[in-house]
Amino acid sequence: MIGFLRGKIARKAPPWIVLDVNGVGYEIEAPMTVFYDLPEVGAEIILQTQLIVREDAHNLFGFANEADKMLFKTLIKINGVGAKLALTILSGQSAEEFQLCVQNNDTQALIKLPGVGKKTAERLVMELRDKLPKSDNTQAIVVSNTGNARSEAISALCSLGYKPLEASQMVSAIEHEGKSCETIIRLALQGSVK
Repeated sequence: MIGFLRGKIARKAPPWIVLDVNGVGYEIEAPMTVFYDLPEVGAEIILQTQLIVREDAHNLFGFANEADKMLFKTLIKINGVGAKLALTILSGQSAEEFQLCVQNNDTQALIKLPGVGKKTAERLVMELRDKLPKSDNTQAIVVSNTGNARSEAISALCSLGYKPLEASQMVSAIEHEGKSCETIIRLALQGSVK
């Protein structure tokens, strides 16, 4: 099993990343959330990975953190959810946002994700309710290895009452490179007033 890879980015062509690890180019399929924070070609990165072996292919999937990888592994165990749909879900929401949707039975937010219909959204909520970590309140769930300012800002906006998808869109509208969590939140709230 390949748990993670550390190497230089050789090529970025969403949803594919080619990672040069000591002269071997690994072709990795990743959700769009990974591409949002990727540095330029030639930079060294670490990706958490999941290898799926099928009769006709060996597919390697990459994630920015362990929380996204664990959610991917949980999603593909659900009847009717394959690797492609799991990547689509992770491309539209972070692990924290998805967990909050499941916890709050928010099927409407899940339906907005491409490829997720009403029945699939209901199945996700029903089957994952007991499998994902729970929170005592309606705040976003903090998962290990998700300490970047963007994720923290989304979690904070959710705790202020914004829906996860809305909070994600507010934060995505802001250039967050090099900004603190507090600055991102302030700018997101200012943008929502206009």
